[in-house]
Amino acid sequence: MNVACAEETYTWIAACQVDDAAENGGVCVKFGQEQIALFYFTRRQEWYATQNQCPHKQQMALSRGMIGTMGDHPKVACPFHKKTFSLETGECLNGDCGTLKTYPVRVEDGLVYIGFTN
Repeated sequence: MNVACAEETYTWIAACQVDDAAENGGVCVKFGQEQIALFYFTRRQEWYATQNQCPHKQQMALSRGMIGTMGDHPKVACPFHKKTFSLETGECLNGDCGTLKTYPVRVEDGLVYIGFTN
């Protein structure tokens, strides 16, 4: 399914069923050669998706990271080196360790979709 959104067109890929996602945690979704970290922040009732590779040490581990908030902003911490990233923008919040690629997420009819730009 293709949807135009804010001047970009996304191809929406079904990642999983809502019930398959870890509450207040992440799962890794593979799409082609990409690994995507998909997070369900139940306390906020929000979904986020980022690249799974931590830019700090290049490890595919962010889906196993801890999520929380910094102020009112959702974040994830790499489970190995504790580098923290915004789930909304991908910005590194504690140091200069690169920026994560983020993806739009939506939920329809019990399925979670991740948007990829065309």
